[in-house]
Amino acid sequence: MQYPEAVEELIEYFRQLPGVGRRGAERLALALLDWEADKQRLFGLAVAKLPERIGNCPECGAIAPAGEVCAICSDSRRDGTLLCVVENMPQLFAVEKGNSYRGKYLVLGGRLSPLDGEDGSSLNLELLRKRASGGEVKEIILALSPDVEGRATAAYLAELLADAPVKLTRPALGLPAGSNLSFADSATISAAFSGRTDLK
Repeated sequence: MQYPEAVEELIEYFRQLPGVGRRGAERLALALLDWEADKQRLFGLAVAKLPERIGNCPECGAIAPAGEVCAICSDSRRDGTLLCVVENMPQLFAVEKGNSYRGKYLVLGGRLSPLDGEDGSSLNLELLRKRASGGEVKEIILALSPDVEGRATAAYLAELLADAPVKLTRPALGLPAGSNLSFADSATISAAFSGRTDLK
């Protein structure tokens, strides 16, 4: 059976979400069709307004209300001498769930992956250099996934920051090699951050 064109279009958009295959996309699209028309319009409006309402924090690159500093960067209780570098927002949230890190963040916006055409040109490297040389940051924690691309990115960043006046470390304990930091539980994250190792 062929779905109407509008439903097929919706299914194709849902398929572009991480972890959503054809069947999952069909279920989401059909669930939307069960909503009242007003709810469907509000959902569409919320998606349409995202580019105007959401942007990136100018200090760390995390998602934030458009044109504003994120909640973590604006929190005076956070330790500005510690900077945790993560690949993306799910990793930032994973570290926050560990409840052991009280510093600030820098979201790279990806990682090096030559096979996928990611050579580092789209990463927040200039922002990282600026934070590393600004004088406030004393330690940078490279909390990148311990898979091949994550390790390659960490090595690249360690070389990039070799002359920066900061201590360079990485989480050490409990993170299994080849896995993604986003999927680590809070106890594992906490252990990894308390036992981080020096990279310089």
